[in-house]
Amino acid sequence: MTDTLRTIAILGGTGKEGKGLGYRWAKAGYKVLIGSRLQEKAQAAAQEINDLLAGAASVQGLTNPEAAQAAAIVVLTVPFSAHLATLETVKDSLQGKLFIDVTVPLVPPKVTKVQMPPAGSAAQEARQILGEGAEIASAFQNISHEHLLRDEPVECDVLVVGTSKNARQQTLKLVEDAGLVGWDAGPLENAVVVEGLTSVLININKQYGVQSSGIRITGVTR
Repeated sequence: MTDTLRTIAILGGTGKEGKGLGYRWAKAGYKVLIGSRLQEKAQAAAQEINDLLAGAASVQGLTNPEAAQAAAIVVLTVPFSAHLATLETVKDSLQGKLFIDVTVPLVPPKVTKVQMPPAGSAAQEARQILGEGAEIASAFQNISHEHLLRDEPVECDVLVVGTSKNARQQTLKLVEDAGLVGWDAGPLENAVVVEGLTSVLININKQYGVQSSGIRITGVTR
């Protein structure tokens, strides 16, 4: 795989989930670009990751449009309130690329209640915005950021849905390279279940006094 094809842009990557994924992919040898509305925020987040990497790789901070333009794979890790606006600013740069949506349609303050948008899910909303020109996958919604920035096994599986088998397979490779276990969970329409599980897990965290509940698939050889 060429350097260009191994370049991942994480838009809205200044949050804990984005930084955690960026850290793991940079460790795996990918070129990682952290995107933000403000370049200085992106650069600060990139520096945090570089400090953790201790010279093993170099992560760069850019604006969201710059990062999306420069990468072959684009990952979105913004709050749902910024989902539509962020995609509108980069949709032209995503045509012909793999786009992975990590967004969960949480509606504060009732984040333990599943509340899906009119499109059916955040991933389906992305499909409406981006059209047929982008391969879209949805994944990583149920992985707690508590694990990602630590060098430790993660006892939570990743369900991957997408617009095509190819989109899901490419995303599953990225799941594996991040040190996680992934499963092909079918077409993009199934994102309603994957995204909705996040509210279920938040509720479990709250009810049982934990921070990182997750899911595992059983009955299949791992």
